[in-house]
Amino acid sequence: MVEVKGKWSTDKMLDEFNLIELYQVSADEVSADVRIVERKKSFVNEYFLSLPDFGEGTHALLREIKNSLISEASIKADSLIDQKVVDALKNHFRERANEIISAELPTADKETRNTLIGSLLQEMLGLGKMEMILADSNLEEIVVNKSKDPVWVYHKKYGWLKTNVFLGSEEDIHNYGSIIARRVGKQITTLEPLLDAHLTTGDRVNATLFPISNDGNTLTIRRFRRDPWTITDLIRNNTVSSEVMALLWESIEYELNIIFSGGTASGKTTMLGVCLPFIQPNHRVLSIEDTRELRPPEFMHYVPMTTRDANPEGKGKVSMLDLLVNSLRMRPDRIIVGEIRRKKEAEVMFEAMHTGHSVYSTIHANTADETIRRLTNPPINIPESMLDTVHLNVVMFRNRRLGLRRVLQVGEFILEKHGTGEESVRANVLYRWRGTDDKIAKHNESTRLFDELSLHTGFSKDEVLDELNEKQRILDWMVEKNINDLNSVGNVIAQYYKDKNIVLNAVQKNKLLGE
Repeated sequence: MVEVKGKWSTDKMLDEFNLIELYQVSADEVSADVRIVERKKSFVNEYFLSLPDFGEGTHALLREIKNSLISEASIKADSLIDQKVVDALKNHFRERANEIISAELPTADKETRNTLIGSLLQEMLGLGKMEMILADSNLEEIVVNKSKDPVWVYHKKYGWLKTNVFLGSEEDIHNYGSIIARRVGKQITTLEPLLDAHLTTGDRVNATLFPISNDGNTLTIRRFRRDPWTITDLIRNNTVSSEVMALLWESIEYELNIIFSGGTASGKTTMLGVCLPFIQPNHRVLSIEDTRELRPPEFMHYVPMTTRDANPEGKGKVSMLDLLVNSLRMRPDRIIVGEIRRKKEAEVMFEAMHTGHSVYSTIHANTADETIRRLTNPPINIPESMLDTVHLNVVMFRNRRLGLRRVLQVGEFILEKHGTGEESVRANVLYRWRGTDDKIAKHNESTRLFDELSLHTGFSKDEVLDELNEKQRILDWMVEKNINDLNSVGNVIAQYYKDKNIVLNAVQKNKLLGE
């Protein structure tokens, strides 16, 4: 079970804490106060969650309702990965629980009933009171290190914070890991003590069991935005400029290959996902991931695939390499590979590029030069000559001190032949983030990209530049008009591909499409 320790009072706040910020979170019609506080005798700020408090009689009633609902419904764990199924179950359980509570507690008001029912749904179909933490859009990471320690959270504004939430025992942590694993067709046991999975919300989950994690069982949940980031979001918050996004749009439209690099949590997968609407709606797109993270617009011709671990008998494993090889038989126009990790995967991916498929992937590397070194040294270790198929490298950067994510570099890979007959690849950085004024500025002229675009389009360099300026105007217009949800952004770009004059006319008149 999840235990929230401590109740908030004004006296306690004055005696022990300095209040930094107060706000509310809600999930399943349950609301809770969140206080970010500084404890006077501690070196770490704290995340204090204040939840509605129930008496023992109410808890007993909720247990009875829970048992009754479980006996009425047949729930398969793997069905709970489908958000539509979860929503349908919640609606059914909410109706039945409301009937029982109305009969047992006829004097309870609507707000109280909703709070009781919401708490019940979180216990039955979610992760208990952890659901309230997961509902906080200010958080990026939620971690459980062991049952004796409080849950820790990574706050976008305040960094790591210690909470007043505890998981009661090591068995509870293991149980939550098992619940998450079963829903995605995986398992976590003493024989397989590592888990990489995801929740129905798209949040990524990692779990480890004792004795692999020596102090106790762990859970690490990377919380993703409920509304995916879009192009306009990243331009508005200065992660990237409209000029750079126009270049990426042009490159993706004409099927150039791009690798997105960056450190852990730098935003490389986010940037890859943000670029998905640039793909034409009539192109067949296949994605290959260990855990599902990418979310395309609804109308895309999109086939997501994820890897699978072996069962206890060692059978049934489906690796990224298996999916990559199989994807080439599915007539894809575009292939997205979640992350390059091993030599065989890289070889098949680069072979796909050589055979005319447009490929996008991510890799852990902090600069364009480091991306080349990572790809050409163990464990990936592919020949430098193969990197000629990569047209652009977008490097993401996370400034931990300022809490900012930025496009650090946009570079092209140049294959150079030496007099000895050897070949080597170097990075030509086209755009670079400037820390002095927080701007992404032009760094070098392209020596390859415009030739590639001219080859793919038949345009002259001036015509390519005209298209880039056209796309930049559209992006700036979308930012100004606050077009920032995934499908709306996708609709504008899809309309551009269908009849760009309609979009350009709206931009010129500074009106929304259809006005």
